[in-house]
Parts: sequence; structure tokens; C-alpha cells
Amino acid sequence: MIKNYTSSVPIERTIMRIEQALTKAGACGILKDYQQARLMAISFRVQLPTGRMVSVRLPANADAVYATLRQAIKRPRPGTLAKLREQSDRTAWKLMQDWVEVQLSLIEMQQVEFLQVFLPYVWDGQQTYYQALKEQNFLALPESTEVAPV
Repeated sequence: MIKNYTSSVPIERTIMRIEQALTKAGACGILKDYQQARLMAISFRVQLPTGRMVSVRLPANADAVYATLRQAIKRPRPGTLAKLREQSDRTAWKLMQDWVEVQLSLIEMQQVEFLQVFLPYVWDGQQTYYQALKEQNFLALPESTEVAPV
């Protein structure tokens, strides 16, 4: 089941809510990355408990949402695909809002630390930490042969 696939909430309102949640959690320097008038990512800086500032980049992959939703449409009517593109943008950002709010709630309830959930999105100005790991075939990750004990 795809959550928020019928969201009618304007992207601007969703982005405002994401920004409010992030600033309440201590984010500063929020930046929005647009490509061809489409919002691709939100970046922000946050100070870690050590005092170090890190940048985080949260992308929303609306193209992947579009591809998934497009599979359900066998014979689109005129204009349907353009509407589907807009819906994909709304859905992708609404999913990101939900994810951010859940992660920040876990942090606030001391279930996790900031870097436990945001580490893949830490941004060095060129790529995220996850992208860097992927580029190196995840060789920096420890290899395991068994499930860790609880």
C-alpha cells in the first residue's frame, strides 16, 4: 500500500510543515534545491551535541513515485500523465514530511539519536554519506554472517 498517493495537500504547505518541524528540532540554514522549477531536496544544518555542525540533504524522489503510480494506468487519457506528475510530487513530499516527523518524534522521545536516523543524508556539499558508501560498493560497512544477538 502506498501512503499519501491521493494527497491533495499543496507542496508548499507540506514543505512549510517540514521546515517547521526541522527548525523546532534545532535545524538552521534551511535551503531548497530546485531543478526546472521542481523541488528536489531540502537541506539544513544542525549542531550535534559535540558542537560540530553538519549539513543534511533530504531528497524526495518524485520520479520514482511517478514510475510506480504510472504502472497502474494502462491507457491514460489526455492530460492524465501531467496530473500524475503533479500528484507524484505531492505524494513524494508528503511521504518525506511523514518520515521527518516520525524520526524527530523518535529523537524527542530518546528512542534514537539524531545521527542514527539522519546519517545516510549527511551532506558534504557533493553527495550524501549513503551515496558515498554506495559509490564504494558499501565496503566501509562491516560484513556479518549472523544476526546480532538481542
